[in-house]
Amino acid sequence: MGNFRKLHVWLMSKDLAVSIYKLTRSNTELRKDFRLKQQICSSAVSIASNIAEGEMLSSYKQRNRHFYIAKGSAAELITQLMIANEIEYITKDKSEKLIDRCDHIAATLQKLINIHS
Repeated sequence: MGNFRKLHVWLMSKDLAVSIYKLTRSNTELRKDFRLKQQICSSAVSIASNIAEGEMLSSYKQRNRHFYIAKGSAAELITQLMIANEIEYITKDKSEKLIDRCDHIAATLQKLINIHS
Protein backbone atom coordinates (compact mmCIF):
# COMPACT_ATOMS: atom_id res chain seq x y z
CA MET A 1 0.00 0.00 0.00
CA GLY A 2 1.16 3.53 -0.52
CA ASN A 3 1.64 4.77 -4.05
CA PHE A 4 -1.49 4.26 -6.14
CA ARG A 5 0.25 5.64 -9.24
CA LYS A 6 2.38 2.49 -9.32
CA LEU A 7 -0.65 0.23 -9.51
CA HIS A 8 -1.28 -1.02 -13.04
CA VAL A 9 -5.01 -1.31 -12.31
CA TRP A 10 -5.14 2.36 -11.32
CA LEU A 11 -3.40 3.35 -14.57
CA MET A 12 -5.83 1.23 -16.59
CA SER A 13 -8.80 2.80 -14.82
CA LYS A 14 -7.47 6.34 -15.19
CA ASP A 15 -6.92 5.73 -18.91
CA LEU A 16 -10.45 4.32 -19.18
CA ALA A 17 -11.86 7.48 -17.57
CA VAL A 18 -9.94 9.63 -20.06
CA SER A 19 -11.32 7.53 -22.93
CA ILE A 20 -14.85 7.90 -21.57
CA TYR A 21 -14.52 11.68 -21.30
CA LYS A 22 -13.20 11.88 -24.86
CA LEU A 23 -16.10 9.71 -26.05
CA THR A 24 -18.74 11.82 -24.32
CA ARG A 25 -17.17 15.03 -25.60
CA SER A 26 -17.03 13.86 -29.22
CA ASN A 27 -20.32 11.95 -29.37
CA THR A 28 -23.24 14.18 -30.36
CA GLU A 29 -25.94 11.99 -28.79
CA LEU A 30 -24.14 11.67 -25.47
CA ARG A 31 -23.36 15.38 -25.41
CA LYS A 32 -27.08 16.11 -25.70
CA ASP A 33 -28.16 13.52 -23.12
CA PHE A 34 -26.71 15.31 -20.11
CA ARG A 35 -28.01 12.82 -17.53
CA LEU A 36 -26.52 9.73 -19.18
CA LYS A 37 -23.30 11.57 -20.00
CA GLN A 38 -22.98 12.64 -16.37
CA GLN A 39 -23.61 9.09 -15.12
CA ILE A 40 -21.09 7.56 -17.51
CA CYS A 41 -18.38 10.05 -16.59
CA SER A 42 -19.10 9.76 -12.88
CA SER A 43 -18.85 5.96 -12.93
CA ALA A 44 -15.59 6.04 -14.86
CA VAL A 45 -13.99 8.58 -12.54
CA SER A 46 -15.22 6.67 -9.50
CA ILE A 47 -13.30 3.55 -10.51
CA ALA A 48 -9.92 5.29 -10.59
CA SER A 49 -10.70 7.50 -7.58
CA ASN A 50 -11.66 4.61 -5.32
CA ILE A 51 -8.59 2.63 -6.31
CA ALA A 52 -6.41 5.63 -5.46
CA GLU A 53 -8.15 6.27 -2.16
CA GLY A 54 -8.11 2.62 -1.13
CA GLU A 55 -4.44 2.23 -1.91
CA MET A 56 -3.55 5.19 0.30
CA LEU A 57 -5.44 3.94 3.38
CA SER A 58 -3.76 2.27 6.33
CA SER A 59 -5.34 -1.20 6.36
CA TYR A 60 -6.12 -3.92 3.86
CA LYS A 61 -9.70 -3.99 5.12
CA GLN A 62 -10.17 -0.30 4.18
CA ARG A 63 -8.29 -0.81 0.92
CA ASN A 64 -10.44 -3.77 -0.07
CA ARG A 65 -13.63 -1.86 0.77
CA HIS A 66 -12.66 0.85 -1.73
CA PHE A 67 -11.62 -1.75 -4.29
CA TYR A 68 -15.09 -3.31 -3.99
CA ILE A 69 -16.63 0.13 -4.52
CA ALA A 70 -14.45 0.53 -7.64
CA LYS A 71 -15.72 -2.85 -8.89
CA GLY A 72 -19.28 -1.63 -8.32
CA SER A 73 -18.54 1.50 -10.33
CA ALA A 74 -17.18 -0.68 -13.13
CA ALA A 75 -20.48 -2.60 -13.14
CA GLU A 76 -22.38 0.69 -13.29
CA LEU A 77 -20.28 1.82 -16.24
CA ILE A 78 -20.84 -1.47 -18.05
CA THR A 79 -24.59 -1.06 -17.61
CA GLN A 80 -24.52 2.52 -18.88
CA LEU A 81 -22.41 1.53 -21.91
CA MET A 82 -24.85 -1.27 -22.73
CA ILE A 83 -27.74 1.18 -22.54
CA ALA A 84 -25.87 3.71 -24.70
CA ASN A 85 -25.38 0.99 -27.30
CA GLU A 86 -28.97 -0.23 -27.19
CA ILE A 87 -30.36 3.28 -27.68
CA GLU A 88 -27.87 3.68 -30.54
CA TYR A 89 -25.70 6.38 -29.02
CA ILE A 90 -22.56 4.27 -29.48
CA THR A 91 -21.76 1.32 -31.71
CA LYS A 92 -21.74 -2.25 -30.45
CA ASP A 93 -18.03 -2.49 -31.26
CA LYS A 94 -17.22 0.62 -29.22
CA SER A 95 -19.32 -0.49 -26.26
CA GLU A 96 -17.81 -4.00 -26.30
CA LYS A 97 -14.25 -2.65 -26.29
CA LEU A 98 -14.98 -0.36 -23.34
CA ILE A 99 -16.85 -3.12 -21.51
CA ASP A 100 -13.88 -5.46 -21.99
CA ARG A 101 -11.67 -2.84 -20.34
CA CYS A 102 -14.12 -2.60 -17.41
CA ASP A 103 -14.19 -6.39 -17.04
CA HIS A 104 -10.39 -6.54 -17.03
CA ILE A 105 -10.17 -3.84 -14.35
CA ALA A 106 -12.80 -5.61 -12.20
CA ALA A 107 -10.99 -8.95 -12.51
CA THR A 108 -7.67 -7.37 -11.58
CA LEU A 109 -9.25 -5.70 -8.56
CA GLN A 110 -10.71 -9.03 -7.44
CA LYS A 111 -7.23 -10.61 -7.62
CA LEU A 112 -5.84 -7.80 -5.46
CA ILE A 113 -8.69 -8.21 -3.00
CA ASN A 114 -8.14 -11.98 -2.80
CA ILE A 115 -4.47 -11.54 -1.95
CA HIS A 116 -5.29 -9.70 1.28
CA SER A 117 -8.61 -11.23 2.34
